[in-house]
Amino acid sequence: MTISHAYEVRAQHERFKGPVFRVVTDDVAMPGGRVAGRDYLQHVGSVGVVAVDGDGQVVLIRQYRHPVRQHMWEVPAGLADVPGEELPSLAARELAEEAELVAGRLDLLLDLHTSPGCSNERIRLFLARDLRPVDASFEFERHDEEAELEVRRFDLDAAVSMALAGEITNGPTVAGLLAAARVRDAGWNGLRPA
Repeated sequence: MTISHAYEVRAQHERFKGPVFRVVTDDVAMPGGRVAGRDYLQHVGSVGVVAVDGDGQVVLIRQYRHPVRQHMWEVPAGLADVPGEELPSLAARELAEEAELVAGRLDLLLDLHTSPGCSNERIRLFLARDLRPVDASFEFERHDEEAELEVRRFDLDAAVSMALAGEITNGPTVAGLLAAARVRDAGWNGLRPA
């Protein structure tokens, strides 16, 4: 089956605009000539970092997430909201700010659309290895939810088991853990350059 319809956007209506995302409705030409409204979030994008140390432990942070009203185990992550900042640099910055770590090696692990039925958000996940603490002169003040971050290391296989048991439900974290375990089992082969 070949797909040839272009799904042309005939008009766009902004419903909400905030610092992280916009809510829009696109009027989209459908096969057969009908035009249908499609609501979605236009997101700035983000990165995540699956940081695995030399002992095979993955660094996770526990952070409060208000929309789901709970604390969640996640990989360090952040918004692509600084104009011109390259994604590998953003990943390194988030790793330093949230986990107080520097990676000697950073590889591209995977790209993920978090909820393509209602958002255009795309997160790029990096694999960080050869970890060391940030320099003693590094200073970063955490605010709001980040003020109470808990940073912990888990055996990578144990973290995968936590995901499969429903104890880790953050989508990019689950995908990142599974991908990291897969490439580890393949001898760290199949990674793309950051």
